[in-house]
Amino acid sequence: MSTPDSQRSEAGDNDTRQSVTAGAVGAEDPGLQSFTRDLKGAAAKIVFLVAVAMSLFHLYTAGFGVLLAHKQRAVHLMFVFVVGFLLYPASKKGRSATAIPWYDWIIAAAGVAVNTYILVFYEVLVRRGGLPTQLDMVMGVLTIILVLELARRSIGSALSIIAVVALLYGYFGYLIPGQLGHIGYSVRRLVNQMYMATEGIFGIPLGVSATFVFLFVLFGAFLEVTGVGQFFIDVAFAVAGKARGGPAKAAVVASGLMGSISGSSIANTVTTGSFTIPLMKRVGYTPTFAGAVEAAASTGGQILPPIMGAAAFIMAEFTGIPYVRIIGAAVIPALIYYLAVLIMVHFEAVKQGLEGLPKEQIPNFKRVMLDGFHLLVPLVGIIYLLVAGYTPFRAAFIGIILAVGTCMLRKHTRIGAWDLLVALNSGARKAISVAAACACAGIIVGIVTLTGLGLAFANAVVALAGGLLLPTLFFTMVASILLGLGLPTTAKYIILATMAAPALGLLGVELLAAHLFILYFGVIADVTPPVALAAYAGAGIAGGNSFRTGVTALKLGLAGFIIPYVFALNPTMLFIDATALTVVFSLITACIGVIGLGGGVQGYLITHAKPHERVLLLVAALSLLVPGMVSDFGGMISLGLVLLLQLVRLRHERRTAAALT
Repeated sequence: MSTPDSQRSEAGDNDTRQSVTAGAVGAEDPGLQSFTRDLKGAAAKIVFLVAVAMSLFHLYTAGFGVLLAHKQRAVHLMFVFVVGFLLYPASKKGRSATAIPWYDWIIAAAGVAVNTYILVFYEVLVRRGGLPTQLDMVMGVLTIILVLELARRSIGSALSIIAVVALLYGYFGYLIPGQLGHIGYSVRRLVNQMYMATEGIFGIPLGVSATFVFLFVLFGAFLEVTGVGQFFIDVAFAVAGKARGGPAKAAVVASGLMGSISGSSIANTVTTGSFTIPLMKRVGYTPTFAGAVEAAASTGGQILPPIMGAAAFIMAEFTGIPYVRIIGAAVIPALIYYLAVLIMVHFEAVKQGLEGLPKEQIPNFKRVMLDGFHLLVPLVGIIYLLVAGYTPFRAAFIGIILAVGTCMLRKHTRIGAWDLLVALNSGARKAISVAAACACAGIIVGIVTLTGLGLAFANAVVALAGGLLLPTLFFTMVASILLGLGLPTTAKYIILATMAAPALGLLGVELLAAHLFILYFGVIADVTPPVALAAYAGAGIAGGNSFRTGVTALKLGLAGFIIPYVFALNPTMLFIDATALTVVFSLITACIGVIGLGGGVQGYLITHAKPHERVLLLVAALSLLVPGMVSDFGGMISLGLVLLLQLVRLRHERRTAAALT
């Protein structure tokens, strides 16, 4: 029988769960609420209707065919400007506003004008390519300013500052000495590149946002409305809730599943963490550790197939590698990352003597599956369609239809017309920051393409590393973390793909391995102090120290710093130049290796580890993670030695304790 305290605890859990669900199906992403206005009345209705129209446009083009590339992207950006400038205020002070100031209506109208200009005069602009008129220049400059401002409002100033620096570099490049300098380009040439061609703002990044990315963001919104998010949480707690430190293990699983779909480490930390972090604290984890677990798990979702924070779609466009090949290669490294986090969570629980949740607070697995198994049909279906050769664009469209259709099959998951509108609205609103980041990143890509900066930067990195692979990997890692600070996944990948990845290609690193390498380190920036945004979000919910939470999250995500080096040096785990036997053997040794990594980081294997044992465990981890018979043999010896030392010590301690009694 439950005590009054446990009844209150269960009630608290239910309240928390309801708040998570409400946040998931509400009008906006909980992770972005601090950036947006809390609109009321007519203004809220107008934004709602425009957002719904935006989603319907993308659904229509997905079902009946997209427009010409420049036109599709112009319509997409027009909707982004309208919803974005009406939703995101110019300053923090405006975030509490319930109405839209007059100047933002004018700015939104300007956003409509610059894109309508492309749609109406498209044929004329194509024939006049390279020779912009005065009106073309006005529209182009205005578009650049609008993109920079919306990116600043929706994701912060970092990306806009980088884009402005890129534009200045494009103009003043003739003043820069050495191989990073160039002839310099006029304002007319820069505007032509940014606005009138599909190599700048309207380039590949915005093109992917206008097709694949938007549809998958919308797919995620429909999954949330139909209850899949809550289903993931319930399944995770039903499976792992009773185990030692169960809430933390459940958080790792649930956050990984949600993180792959959400496309944002920070938003996922806030959404899932508002439910999982209080439960982790309840069983005895410190606020710092609870916040760090959620941050590390949510960040890992950006490297977890099938969606990988939408970066997989852009990677397919940049590299020409089929999307299915990319997510297939990314599976093993991502699973090893999550296994490492789970092992560290387990060792911390054993070390602290923590238990799981009481049985009465854990969902019944059989009941959860019976109630919600049909909600998995859209996810299974979309994976099948991708493997079967459908384009991601088409697969996402069919996935949305499946999500709506399957939830209608049973009464307790059935949704109404209003829920459908909420999903259309939510998907569009969530896509704004991604689209703004892609458009702004397009400015950077356009400058890099025009000036040849990518190759020059790559040559500079290789020269700095003396032409050696390991130092080049290290410098590329540092550049990826620095460029990834504070940026959303899509934006950081786009910048790194044009700037950092070419350096690895010059030294013979496989193309897919190089792009996954820079993606991993761009993503891991979200838990890398001093700008560990996901960790700081987790600390805010947990009530822990922000910096210590960031350091702890970095330790939990340490596998994310090692795995990219492993597949860059030997891409066996990416199924490159590998047989089934070598892949299986590498996977087994890697799994054993992360046990050593967890033991070394947490200072525990079968008992508390002494300093020299922790060193041996870390050596074992590195040796086993790197494919090769010699390194694997050495790693097994190191791990076995620590195990033997701890067994002998435990036996001695037990004999001593028995003698004393």
